[in-house]
Amino acid sequence: MISAERRKKILELVEKRSSISVAEMCEKLDVSEMTIRRDLSMLSNQGLLQRVHGGAVSRQGRSYEPPYLLRSSKNIEAKQAIGQMAAALVIDGDSLALDNGSTVLELARLLVGNRNLTVLTASLAVANILADAPGIRLILSGGILRKEEGSLIGHIAEKTFQEFRIDKAFIGVGGISLENGLTEYNLEDTLVKRNMIGNSEQIIVMTDSSKLGKTRFSYVAPLSVVDVLVTDSQASEELLQEFRYLGIETLLTPQEIQIMEEDEQ
Repeated sequence: MISAERRKKILELVEKRSSISVAEMCEKLDVSEMTIRRDLSMLSNQGLLQRVHGGAVSRQGRSYEPPYLLRSSKNIEAKQAIGQMAAALVIDGDSLALDNGSTVLELARLLVGNRNLTVLTASLAVANILADAPGIRLILSGGILRKEEGSLIGHIAEKTFQEFRIDKAFIGVGGISLENGLTEYNLEDTLVKRNMIGNSEQIIVMTDSSKLGKTRFSYVAPLSVVDVLVTDSQASEELLQEFRYLGIETLLTPQEIQIMEEDEQ
């Protein structure tokens, strides 16, 4: 197992268990204690976990943002199905805002081959997918790069979204709840989302059911801005009914898709 893959496994173990000992990690990954301790030091220096005597614990709180590598590897089938359902909402001639995040990225992949679309994004990953698509006019917001996320933030990115009037915004979130609306891990990404939402005719939230009922650190917007929620069929029917009562249309993926629940914050 190469070092990058091993460290990813360590993070997954810590996130799943909240805490784990060095001895357990050595057994599960079949490596020496010295190797594990070296990996823990590196991950701790990057702020991805907290070292304690004899092991490591999660650094989860509402402001803790799980590494993109971990988030992007969870619930891939559900994200792909959500992307397919969202793509069906796009019509010829639309102007679209595509948010940052692994779920929205699945929508971007499906837009390749479409014609007569304008796409505005602050995501380098989305831009890389659509850069050579002949039927799509791509506008990249500019701004300061968050390298770990591949998102563009700051005044330039926020200002860019203020300059356009967009038909449909496809938004990813860290959490969505009845009490706290749409929330995110990071304030800088939140400010870009607010401008994206504020200048779009229709707001479509794309998220798997592990994010439903969750609240993260930074407040994005109230539920009243959401027109459509695209999620998977494992979402709580009781919660979906509450969303529908608020006037939010809910679109669900096929039932056979399995979801890996996120750890409680």
